[in-house]
Amino acid sequence: MDLTLSSEERDIRDWVRTFVTKELMPLEQQVLTRERRGERGVTEAEHTALQDKARASGFFGIQTPESHGGMGLGAVMSALIAVELGRTFVPFRFAGEADNILFSANEEQQERYLKPTIEGTKRSCFAITEPGAGSDARAIRTSARREGDEWVISGEKTFITGGNEADFVMVFAVTDKEKGADGGVTCFLVDRDMGWKSEPIDTMGEWGPAALVFDDVRVPHSAILGEEGRGFELAMQWIGKGRYMLPAGALGACERLVEMGMEWARNRSTFGKPIAEYQAIQWMVADSATEIEALRWLVLTAAWQVDNGIDSRQAQSMAKLYGGVKANEIVDRVLQMHGGMGYTRELPVERWYRELRLLRIYEGTDEIQRRTIARNLLKGHASVRGHLG
Repeated sequence: MDLTLSSEERDIRDWVRTFVTKELMPLEQQVLTRERRGERGVTEAEHTALQDKARASGFFGIQTPESHGGMGLGAVMSALIAVELGRTFVPFRFAGEADNILFSANEEQQERYLKPTIEGTKRSCFAITEPGAGSDARAIRTSARREGDEWVISGEKTFITGGNEADFVMVFAVTDKEKGADGGVTCFLVDRDMGWKSEPIDTMGEWGPAALVFDDVRVPHSAILGEEGRGFELAMQWIGKGRYMLPAGALGACERLVEMGMEWARNRSTFGKPIAEYQAIQWMVADSATEIEALRWLVLTAAWQVDNGIDSRQAQSMAKLYGGVKANEIVDRVLQMHGGMGYTRELPVERWYRELRLLRIYEGTDEIQRRTIARNLLKGHASVRGHLG
């Protein structure tokens, strides 16, 4: 069993690591200062300039197929890149990316939505969550009724990432109440100028989701993404990717946090010696390092299964569950190591504390992941022996 990276994979990982260290981390104090004033941590112009720097070195469209101008990297390499980006809270994403389900678009839709998204001239958002349908995505009530060659969409979506900035939305609506999620949910591509509206939702972190309202928004039949009635399958494809990429980013954050905690412990003295010499601190470090290593292999296992065409849903749920729980425990320990200073907004620990709390909620709560994992085991769809059998 070879667990090493190839020279090409190592080169890619190391370039991203250097980019994060030299280009993003120096912006951290500026980001904290701006956010304390209620401003965006990184302006649109600054973010574009960073993307252009990366693109000049060939980093464009990490998972976008080469046929569409991207790097076409697999799930494992993309997860490793997410780990490196997660080592800073400075918001950044490489240019050239598009939602994975947009590649299901037909030729006309690719010209109108996919290609502009890859080039950065249009922004998308994914809308399935509703006020009464969060964890239970099958309970969505937003409807679309057909009238001739048009569909009329009515309903409300909530906690939609990028919903305030998006030019178009991939919205999921019930088109057949009797079938529901089993063949009665359809995904529509809907431009903002077709009539839907968004309102920002204030949260405890820097995540800025939106509520979307569809009040009899009319779209042509050609707005359907994929097949009519098969939208729920598309939604699960989108969500599944997040269940290993989000904990990958959290993994990077945990690595950085523990490094910060150890540096603080070496230099902070009480009762005549550094607190790093106290067993209480040492156990925090030991437990965190062990959990980080376990999370690393859960994330990489899920990504490896995706690359190898293995059903990765169980591994994705495990990575998402463990990543959310342990990232919150680790950031809590690191804040505790810093004492009162960790609680202030002068250091980034408090910010990470708020940011990582979200990981236990979106893309499936802890409770939903436990339900999924247990159900798969009890019904015989998965084994406690894992994919090795």
